Amino acid sequence: MWEGLRLQVFFLCLGAALWSAAAAATHRGSGPRERGHRRHLSLHRHRERGKEGQVLHRSKRGWVWNQFFVIEEYTGPDPVLVGRLHSDVDSGDGNIKYILSGEGAGTIFVIDDKTGNIHATKTLDREEQAQYTLTAQAVNRETNKPLEPPSEFIVKVQDINDNPPEFLHGPYYGRVAEMSNVGTSVIKVTATDADDPTYGNSARLVYSILQGQPYFSVEPQTGIIRTALPNMDREARQEYDVVIQAKDMGGHMGGLSGTTQVKITLTDVNDNPPKFAQGVYAMAVSEDKVPGEEVGRLKARDPDLAENGLVDYRILEGDGMNLFEITKDSETQEAVIKLKKPVDFETKRSYTLKVEASNPHVDPRFTAWGPYKDTTIVKISVEDADEPPTFIAPGYNFEVEENAAAGTLVGRVHAKDTDIMNNPIRYMILRYTDLEEFFTINTEDGIIKTTRPLDREAQAWHNISVSAAEIGRSLIAFLVRVNIKVKDVNDNAPEFATQNEVLVCENVSPGKLIETVSATDKDEMAHRQHFHFSLAPEVANNHSFSLKDNRDSTASIFVIRKGFSRMSQDVYHLPIEINDNGVPPMSSTNTLIIRVCSCDSKDTILSCNVEPFILSAGLSTGALIAILACIVILLAIVVLFVALRRQKKEPLIVFEEEDIRENIITYDDEGGGEEDTEAFDIATLQNPDGANGFLPRKDIKPELQYPMRPGLRPIGNSVDVDDFIKTRISDADNDPTAPPYDSIQIYGYEGRGSIAGSLSSLESVTTDSDLDYDYLQSWGPRFKKLADLYGTKDSRTSAN
Repeated sequence: MWEGLRLQVFFLCLGAALWSAAAAATHRGSGPRERGHRRHLSLHRHRERGKEGQVLHRSKRGWVWNQFFVIEEYTGPDPVLVGRLHSDVDSGDGNIKYILSGEGAGTIFVIDDKTGNIHATKTLDREEQAQYTLTAQAVNRETNKPLEPPSEFIVKVQDINDNPPEFLHGPYYGRVAEMSNVGTSVIKVTATDADDPTYGNSARLVYSILQGQPYFSVEPQTGIIRTALPNMDREARQEYDVVIQAKDMGGHMGGLSGTTQVKITLTDVNDNPPKFAQGVYAMAVSEDKVPGEEVGRLKARDPDLAENGLVDYRILEGDGMNLFEITKDSETQEAVIKLKKPVDFETKRSYTLKVEASNPHVDPRFTAWGPYKDTTIVKISVEDADEPPTFIAPGYNFEVEENAAAGTLVGRVHAKDTDIMNNPIRYMILRYTDLEEFFTINTEDGIIKTTRPLDREAQAWHNISVSAAEIGRSLIAFLVRVNIKVKDVNDNAPEFATQNEVLVCENVSPGKLIETVSATDKDEMAHRQHFHFSLAPEVANNHSFSLKDNRDSTASIFVIRKGFSRMSQDVYHLPIEINDNGVPPMSSTNTLIIRVCSCDSKDTILSCNVEPFILSAGLSTGALIAILACIVILLAIVVLFVALRRQKKEPLIVFEEEDIRENIITYDDEGGGEEDTEAFDIATLQNPDGANGFLPRKDIKPELQYPMRPGLRPIGNSVDVDDFIKTRISDADNDPTAPPYDSIQIYGYEGRGSIAGSLSSLESVTTDSDLDYDYLQSWGPRFKKLADLYGTKDSRTSAN
């Protein structure tokens, strides 16, 4: 390290000496060294003709300076002299001013405007910026006019070894298969150095391993990590922590270095066979276990991972291969031995199995390390269990005749105890299978008998369950099915298969077949069994119908006479005797009903009901219904008419004074006034009863007759209509029997020259204001409202 520092100081001193010599040579401005470092920027002379025809002449000018370099990271007390600028036009009288511009001008680099010396005022870092581009110009100090065109130059920063190598992507993680050969590539690491790779050895790196020997090595130039030991076993050690160093200066002393961590994991390969922990496994199973139940488990260990550690199991041999089977639990990788068939302690008490465990996936690179399998012995002992008794037969079928007496023997069931103790057995019928208790069983010997006669037609089969249990251990029982068939006995007489009526026309021809009857029997029909038909003795000699036995369990009914009349007899009952040939034979008499019907000429039945003679004309049912409907409608009309008549006779009552009802009597005659004596006689308008002072009401019938009130004068045979109307109004106003509404009578009488004049305003030429309605005041209280309306109007008009 001290050597490196000494070299850096040496180079620094050498550079400073070179810069000093160069500056002195430039200042002297003579000799071949100056000519070697001088750069001329010639401005060629040329003519430019102006507006006034002048020709401008420019003289040749040039800059002179040394090669500019600055060492990075300089930390001296004084600014570093970078170099000096000098122009050919500078005569040394101080009239020229040097100006510096560009990158870092004024901040990093400063220039003496008189001498042109450039100094670096700050420490430079090549890794931040390797060079700076500046522009120099000489101007007149007084006028600031440029004397030369600007010139551009570059200041380069010289590199020193000040940056250590760095691993930008660390830490690293590598994987390599276990048991790999020596030199197997694991991972490549790469470091970077910020120093200048083109200058010296500052960026030339060399890799080495600081931690991880002797398992791994690293290539010095490339950084590739490789295995260094053979047969590295993952099961022994899976992870390794390796430290790699990168050093610059080619790895020599004085160089800078950096390190990184590399974690290397060994991946698994199938290099281990499965292995049972024991050579012999002992298991036990009870004889009451059912097939499918688990007997025991065992496992072969395999330290490999994933599919390399999978294990399959199988039974190779043994006396229990048919009774046991082996499966695998995929989660625990265990072998599960299960019962395949029931075992019996009394028959065989132990079994032996040879079980093999093997890897389903074998790596061919390591087959020579095999075999990848292992075997073990499994001994299974059978344990005794208190088993229920077992019946000798899996089921029983018995027969018993129907109608057999109570206590008839049906059959016997038998069970035995397979245990060593051989306890006595108790039998019992499960009552839910024999709810009506047709059977009973002896609890000691299993004999089944009937309790009452059985009826095959009610129930042909009885299916019961019988249990057998050891005495004293009633909870442990065994069941068996007992099927009892009830044998048939011919105890049911035959009868008609159907009970339909037979319809026959009145005009049926003799000898016609009208029906074929058949029979049925609730008893079992044997193969050769059939029915015989015959007429009952009491109708054997009838003159209407005959019967023929067809000898195939059917019979035909024929008509033997002509002409039937529904009026004389519409239904015939024909008793028929039916016999079977069972043992013992049974017979019954069944009545066939034959109904006489009316038919048309094509023997199509029209009606089979007896109808009254009055309807013999051929009225159909629809016609009768129509007649009845008409009668009902007529009755409804009569009832409605009576109800309306009663409603008209009820008295009219008006509850409100404003409700006015009118009884209007219209006479469609009109004459020519009083002068017309032929067209109409006013005397006909007068009521003779009114002359006596009494005017009866025409809308009601009064119950009492009221005498004429005193003061009223009788109306004579006069044509004074005004007096006539007043009299009628007065009578109506004072009539106590009149309802509280007006009865208006209109008399169509009007003529010219009458005393009252015309009541119509159609022919009037006067206006309403010219009419005088004062006479309305004398018409009585009935016209008071009309008199007030017009009288008030007139009074208001007159007042105005």
